[in-house]
Amino acid sequence: MQKATAERKNDAIGAQLAPVGRETVQDRVYSELRRALIGGLFEPSQMLTIRGLADALVTSTMPVREALGRLITEKALEALPNRSVRVPPITLERIDDLLRARILIEGEAIALAVTRMGPRQIATIETILGEWDEMRALKHKKDVDREVTLNQSFHFEIYRSCGSAVLIPMIESLWLQSGPCIRVAIYAFSEAGEVDTAQYHRRIVTALATQDAQAAREALVADISRPFTFLRHKLQSAAKDQT
Repeated sequence: MQKATAERKNDAIGAQLAPVGRETVQDRVYSELRRALIGGLFEPSQMLTIRGLADALVTSTMPVREALGRLITEKALEALPNRSVRVPPITLERIDDLLRARILIEGEAIALAVTRMGPRQIATIETILGEWDEMRALKHKKDVDREVTLNQSFHFEIYRSCGSAVLIPMIESLWLQSGPCIRVAIYAFSEAGEVDTAQYHRRIVTALATQDAQAAREALVADISRPFTFLRHKLQSAAKDQT
């Protein structure tokens, strides 16, 4: 009797619960917008509309509204007084704040990864570098999307080896906020004929292969500082031109 009653209760509860392992529409919308922000598909200061995003994602406005709310909470987007939403603009204060945080958090992650990365992980990031070289060899074709993807793959292959479940979400949050800025910097580097990022990545690989934590941290700091420093100089130059 008790068993039958328990089974009926379980059936009633089961009818109200979604099957485990299936993403909700809200989760999928959030994941896609998050991917777009990390990849820099949205520009700094770009205004976003719920209806426009819903149409682009072929969904209703409700999951988009919920996803935007989550991203605003994570500081990846800004809510404006008129109920509109925008990607945060590039300012000197924001650049300095993001760079400082990334140096601290990602520097610690790579220092931890130095003794944890084995031959397989080293081979993986070397393969990513090889793909980067192949892409850059096609000088007539600037594939920014591919460059952003390879850069992210390179860094997170290292960070996932750090052994910290706490640091990874923090790094993901920083990349979420940095994405639009980094993409602007990539375009700026291309226009200015700046040195290829791969040289910094090669220094990182060498340091990891020799388990030199200090060299790995220094190479990483040089790598992630470059776009922020470049943007800082552009902002300062623009400010001088306006005076």
